[in-house]
Amino acid sequence: MRKFLLVIIISIISQAVSLNVFAGSDGTLKMKNKTETSSEEVKDCFETLNRGIFAFNQGLDKVVFKPIAKGYRYLPKPIRSGTSNALSNLSNVVTIPNNLLQGQFKDAGINTLRFSINSTLGIAGIFDVASYYGLNKLDKEDYGQTLGTWGVKEGCYFVLPVLGPTTVRDTLGSIANFSGGDAWYNVTIANDTRYLENSDYYYSRLAAGIDFRAKNLEAFDSLENNSIDLYASVRSLYLQDRKRKILNLDETTETMNDDDWEEIDTQ
Repeated sequence: MRKFLLVIIISIISQAVSLNVFAGSDGTLKMKNKTETSSEEVKDCFETLNRGIFAFNQGLDKVVFKPIAKGYRYLPKPIRSGTSNALSNLSNVVTIPNNLLQGQFKDAGINTLRFSINSTLGIAGIFDVASYYGLNKLDKEDYGQTLGTWGVKEGCYFVLPVLGPTTVRDTLGSIANFSGGDAWYNVTIANDTRYLENSDYYYSRLAAGIDFRAKNLEAFDSLENNSIDLYASVRSLYLQDRKRKILNLDETTETMNDDDWEEIDTQ
């Protein structure tokens, strides 16, 4: 029962991660240029049901996500930055194999070096030492993106209770994490290791969700305040963002998403 509750908590916070909101530093919503029609190419097969689930998730956001995110922002900047760095470093265990699967061998090499340097000299990734050596942080990759580069279509768009927006393809990609594709999951939960506990995985996922939601407080507020149909806006933005990542496009400017806290605080 305890493990089940932890999974639910992680899932709740993970909804924030799945909603990549694009907003400028002035809090206004930014739309992209070339991928605006991406949402028209994906069928919303269960829209009526999806809207009901979306409303439920929005209620959870007001009660759970936002208050926690606001509290997190009161932590000193070094703590927030160190947490972000460590979580970003940990995400490389999924990014690196997907770099290889997508044929991004140079990126795989850079991310491997970054992970090695930051995990050792950077004390488990708390300090981004690799950047001082010219190995700058690259975009994250996941199995859903890999399936997209292989030509797998999105399938239906749907909204999961608590988990938020997704597609059939991205759901299959997420399943890969729990089927041997996530080394961090493997060493904490799938295998009985001596120095790591199941809770280490859950806490890291929880921290990642809180960190991301805190960085995007203004962006979420802007989206909600400026959208005539919030459900349609989130659906469009989610699908646009997934397409942008699959195509490795860099069209969105002045965004607040998953940058370093130093960059966000100075905007």
